[in-house]
Amino acid sequence: MTKADVIDAVAVEAELSRRRAGEILDLILNEIKGALQKGDRVALNPFGSFVVRARRAREGRNPKTGEKITIAARKVPVFVAGTSLKDAVGGGRSRAKREKKVSGL
Repeated sequence: MTKADVIDAVAVEAELSRRRAGEILDLILNEIKGALQKGDRVALNPFGSFVVRARRAREGRNPKTGEKITIAARKVPVFVAGTSLKDAVGGGRSRAKREKKVSGL
C-alpha cells in the first residue's frame, strides 16, 4: 500500500476530496515527525508506537576495500507494533499465552 492508496481510501471513507485527504495525511505525518525530532514517543493505541532510539558507534567494513571504518552513533526512528496489530497479522502471542505469562503459570 502506498501513500496514494491511503489517501484514496481516506477520501472515499470520509467523503473528502483527494486533495483534502492528502493534506490531512501530510499534517498527521508532519506531527509525528515533529514529535520524534523533539525526542517524544508517539503512541497510536492500540496500533503501535513510534520512538527514537540511540544507536551507539560501531565498527564496520568498507565492502569494496575491506578496510575497517567507524560508523558514527546516531538516532533512528523505530516503530513498535501494538498487540492488536500483531494479532491482526498473526505475529502476536495468543491470548492464552499472554494470560498464562501474566498469571505466572
